[in-house]
Amino acid sequence: MFRTAKNKFDSGELMRKLKRITDGNFMTYKRLFLLLLAICVFFYLLPPIFKYLFMNAPEKKDPLMQCMDDRLTPFFLQNFEYDANIRHVPPLPNEQNSIPYVGNGYIGLEITQDALLNIKFGRAMQLPTQFYPIVNAAEKNEGSREATVVEYLTGIVHRFQCFSNYFVSYAYYAHRTYPSILMQEIKITNTKNIMEEVTLNLPRVHFQTISTRNMQLGSTNSVNNGIKQFDIISGTVPLAKSKDSTNQIVISIVKPQITTTIQLKKRSTARIEYPIAIHYSKPVSQQQLKEATEETENKAIQAMTRALQKLQTKTDTVATSNVYKQEHINVWTDLWATGFGISTSKAEGSLNGDRINATMYAVLSQTRSYEFEEFVSQTAPTKQEIDKALTYAEGCYDSYYTLQADNLWLNMDSLENLNNVVSSWMLTLEKQGCHNLIRAGASGVIQAMVLSFGSFRFSNQHLECNMHPKTLHRDFHFRRLNYGNKTHVNVTIQVTDDNKAVIYVALDRSDRSYYACDGGCADEPILLTQSRRQFPVKITEPLTAILYITEDKQHIQELHDALHVKQVVEAPAHEQHVIALHKHGHQLGGLPTLFWVSICAIIVVFHVFLCKLIIKEYCEPSDKIRYRYNKP
Repeated sequence: MFRTAKNKFDSGELMRKLKRITDGNFMTYKRLFLLLLAICVFFYLLPPIFKYLFMNAPEKKDPLMQCMDDRLTPFFLQNFEYDANIRHVPPLPNEQNSIPYVGNGYIGLEITQDALLNIKFGRAMQLPTQFYPIVNAAEKNEGSREATVVEYLTGIVHRFQCFSNYFVSYAYYAHRTYPSILMQEIKITNTKNIMEEVTLNLPRVHFQTISTRNMQLGSTNSVNNGIKQFDIISGTVPLAKSKDSTNQIVISIVKPQITTTIQLKKRSTARIEYPIAIHYSKPVSQQQLKEATEETENKAIQAMTRALQKLQTKTDTVATSNVYKQEHINVWTDLWATGFGISTSKAEGSLNGDRINATMYAVLSQTRSYEFEEFVSQTAPTKQEIDKALTYAEGCYDSYYTLQADNLWLNMDSLENLNNVVSSWMLTLEKQGCHNLIRAGASGVIQAMVLSFGSFRFSNQHLECNMHPKTLHRDFHFRRLNYGNKTHVNVTIQVTDDNKAVIYVALDRSDRSYYACDGGCADEPILLTQSRRQFPVKITEPLTAILYITEDKQHIQELHDALHVKQVVEAPAHEQHVIALHKHGHQLGGLPTLFWVSICAIIVVFHVFLCKLIIKEYCEPSDKIRYRYNKP
């Protein structure tokens, strides 16, 4: 009995001690939890309280800006992927300030209210004609908003104007199939429940005219907004840079006659299709003026007649316009089949996809697409000549890769700067062995540009890539390099997780077997297929290309003996700070958000316990302190 009682006493005493310890710890944890909860609530409520006490009430969004955002929303994804460029007037701080531009190598135009039409002179569209072709809704005193969107993949520039009671949507394109046609599509939408009158500013001519007349074109069943009367204006454009001051270019313009005022019903929409035909001669003397005028007038009329035949069908206006527009879009889609991709770099001053796509679009907009044009001139190359030029690209591209050439990537914030960039590109490609591809028109020019991005070169039965291994610290993708008309090659250079660059090669299509080898061609050549084949990046002594592709297996086997390399080693990994600079914009690299949250949490908890310790030491009674540290 005594032992049992003692055991009960010991057990009860133990439970009481455990309870006191537990209660003490529980109260400590409870106080800590309540303190952390109070801190969280305080910081959660601080911003709205601060905003309520010290900041003004939020202002309602500007209706004009809301209208503009609604117009631009369908293009946000394209702008994010660098397939389009959104530019407000004036440009916003985060926007790429490249001017909106349309062209097809025969005519070119900056899309602004008072823009001059330009024609080909030299290597670029840099000869102004003193013809203002843009149709505009007149500005009002109440204010307005304006923005443009350049769709690189379709060759169309969209322009939007927002007014207080209505908005105007424009679409401009210089037709690829009919190079003499500049197309303007105008849609005016009344958003209010009141009648609205819109005044239009129409095209005007300021060059020296030779003849002016009007005539009826198209059938009486025209669906093109009922437009049947056209003005035909011919004049001359002087060549300021010509050595012979008597030389001049004869230009003829055919434009529709439309009213300057449009009455909009309540909540209604008005549509206008406004094609303009432009044809011009080569430089002529004063004695050739009459003959050249008759010829250019006849060809301008023929161009307008063919365009109206496309527009004037038995279906509705919107559907026919889309068919006509789709022919233009199809050409641009075919051109962009060849292309280039590069990983985005956050390093300051780095070249990214937005500038590259804008520059490629500008160069292509000033280059003819002869193989897609109907009724081309006798001086234009034939389909057979174009195919031959695309097949025989020997010597292109024979220099360092153009991504390093800063002069080729200057800002295009004005028409003069855009023309200078295009002229620099055409001169560079021509002098670096790509003259045959340039003769092929836009299809050859885009091939030459993509070859130059990676310093690819066609040389004596093979295609080689001459990029230096030390520059391969970003991902590159070269799409559909033309190796003959029936073979297209895709080349991808990718930086792996260990910071080493590797090469992937695949055939998009082919009519025969093709082989590839890496730097020095020391290894056995690999047969290429539509599946990607991997190749290491190697450095050789002396330095050679990092990749060779050919259809002749014996040729690629003999390359190793012809290159005379002394040493072949795999390229080392890039330094981490270089990769971090491009990925994160600084050399320290990127740390995950959880890391910084954990650091902040540790700091907060440490200071909470520190505060608790200080409070206990200074706030508890002195007898408890003596009891704790001076036990008898």
